[in-house]
Amino acid sequence: MIEQVKQDLIGWKLGRVIQVADRGFSSEKNLRILQQTGGHYIIGERMHAGKKDVEEALSKRGRFQVVRENLHVKEAIVGNGEARKRYVIAYNPDEAARDRRKREQIVASVEAQIDALQQEANEAHHKKACALRAHSTYGKYVRQLKDGTLRLHKQAVRDASKYDGKYLIRTSDDTLSIEDVALGYKQLLEVEDAFRTLKTTLQLRPMYHRLEERIRAHVVISWLALLLVRIAELQTGDTWTQIRKEMNRLHVGPEFDSK
Repeated sequence: MIEQVKQDLIGWKLGRVIQVADRGFSSEKNLRILQQTGGHYIIGERMHAGKKDVEEALSKRGRFQVVRENLHVKEAIVGNGEARKRYVIAYNPDEAARDRRKREQIVASVEAQIDALQQEANEAHHKKACALRAHSTYGKYVRQLKDGTLRLHKQAVRDASKYDGKYLIRTSDDTLSIEDVALGYKQLLEVEDAFRTLKTTLQLRPMYHRLEERIRAHVVISWLALLLVRIAELQTGDTWTQIRKEMNRLHVGPEFDSK
């Protein structure tokens, strides 16, 4: 898909653009495609993927710069010369607080479930213990001792806290400031939010049209509605949910002659 999009852009004489993509497209093959004809990329990186370069970038020391409310950034260069990789680490204090609260709730639940197991050393596990270890959320915070009993994995809790409120961005453009890199990636999140709005709030799907012109008209109307939503949000600095709530208080009635 990335290659097809790139070829289409080249066909429209838009080869030298900066494309923003999320972590699902961060393979080295895709990154090489995005750099064809002088293009560049801003792309999210998975922090838990176990990549050596990612680990090195996250471990580099340096102070965060405050560039926006709830947006702190710092740069990390990995490697030298042509093979170097440029990363930007972004940090959101509010998001970090939410991550911490969410993890505290998970840890409390894990501890409660471990206590409820009433474990005895060197005894066979029952289904609840096995289910806890295999759980997609709780499992990583559980460790098994040599005697077979389960305990809270405190090191895993400490390791997880290192990522609170952070996300990692990689870019091929050395001319962009770290602020522009972070804000450019943030725009991707806004685009994704727009698609969610189309699919849910504006109910772009399902479609009950059969003729092509009706389908196109349905999509165009939905896009125009999304445009109005974004204009309203930008002009008011508020969310569409809140704007709609306020607008629903407005009522239109017949005009009466005072004479």
